[in-house]
Amino acid sequence: MSEQAYWSKIKTPALAGWLLFWLLMVTVAVQDHIKGGGKHIWEPIFWESSSALVGTFLLLLQKRKLTDRRLLQTPAKWFWQQIRSLPLFSTLFVVLVYSLRHSVYALLGLSYQHDGWLKVYFYECSKIFLFFGMFYVVIFGLQAYASLMEEKEKTEKSQALLREAQLHRLTQQMQPHFLFNVLNTISSLMYSDVKLADTALSQIASLLRASMDLGQHSETSLADELNLLQAYAKLMSLRFVDRVEIHWDIADEVLASKVPVMSLQTILENSFKHTVEKRSQLTKLKISAYREEGQVIIRIADDVGHLHESDQGPGLGISNLRQRLQVLYQDKASLQMSNLVPAGVMTELRLPLMSGA
Repeated sequence: MSEQAYWSKIKTPALAGWLLFWLLMVTVAVQDHIKGGGKHIWEPIFWESSSALVGTFLLLLQKRKLTDRRLLQTPAKWFWQQIRSLPLFSTLFVVLVYSLRHSVYALLGLSYQHDGWLKVYFYECSKIFLFFGMFYVVIFGLQAYASLMEEKEKTEKSQALLREAQLHRLTQQMQPHFLFNVLNTISSLMYSDVKLADTALSQIASLLRASMDLGQHSETSLADELNLLQAYAKLMSLRFVDRVEIHWDIADEVLASKVPVMSLQTILENSFKHTVEKRSQLTKLKISAYREEGQVIIRIADDVGHLHESDQGPGLGISNLRQRLQVLYQDKASLQMSNLVPAGVMTELRLPLMSGA
């Protein structure tokens, strides 16, 4: 942060505090003047205003030392630098204020009466020591707070950049993994049905274009993610003809919500790998998405699988997805796999309900 930007952060509250302080001083002086039988209200207003004017001038002379950021790192040295100048500033304050007052009174053809110079000097010096000392504490507190906020902003920016780098790495990691699996599908079809393999190649081309477009982002809408998922499901249905049946149950109200890119394809791929591929009979899959208590609940379940303890996500896809969920949402999202009764495995993804712009 530049010195100008840094000063602008504390200038407004410092100025507001300084003005309020002198407004209070003027108010008190007017009240005392009236109680003491004074007739001319302008006099206490002028006295305190002249003090405020000179005091402001003297503070501005200290601005460089007051805002020395290197000096602020050692509070004792910072305060000493300010306090050591007070005897000189107190003397200047008395000379300038009383010169101003005598000059104005003389111009008005009046005489400014006050106590003896020695008494005036010590009274004004003690007042300046007290008032300026209090304001130094305020200035130091404002600058310490501004520095704390600056460090917080830097930390948050650094963490955001780190999360962005992690997401980019994890998302890019998914693309070769995804490509490997679809090519493996083509390979298996070529040994059983060449025409079907040709159809699958066309399907894969569309699927890869969609996945590459989405792969440039960390999140997408559930609607776009489902389009990719349906394309993947069609491709897998070509590979496992008459061995898989998929039922979709998607609530319209969650279609605009944000989800991690290629997250559902990862989950569905896991179901095919651990259940459909291992069976020659029909496997029924159900994919559902709905809203519940401020969250989007997405479930992909089969009707015959069995989850072993070792299946809780050691594979690249599920492990990658769990890492992306942590980076994107911290503890606001979860991915759970569980056995159904009497048979079947359900993977449940819970995400915070967030819609795109």
